[in-house]
Amino acid sequence: MNKIYGIKLDEQGRCIHYHTENDIVALMCAQCQCFYACYKCHDEMNDHQFKPMPIDSTKVLCGNCKHVLSYQQYQKGSCPFCKHAFNPRCKLHKEIYFRK
Repeated sequence: MNKIYGIKLDEQGRCIHYHTENDIVALMCAQCQCFYACYKCHDEMNDHQFKPMPIDSTKVLCGNCKHVLSYQQYQKGSCPFCKHAFNPRCKLHKEIYFRK
């Protein structure tokens, strides 16, 4: 099973920085290849800054059902497996998590 890293996580991967009902997505750092609740948690816990994944090889983890999603699946706004909605405001940080 894939592990979500972060600070003060709940069982669905919400962290100290992002903890609304829909903050359940964990994103992978291209450098360390681990899933983190957010880039802030990553940067506080590592000796390198979060590196965005290429869109074509992006893996996103649903914290609710723990399925790994593609970028295309993630972009639909909810998990295709458990139907839990994702936070639409995450799009504000798109350039932090994804690159072309």
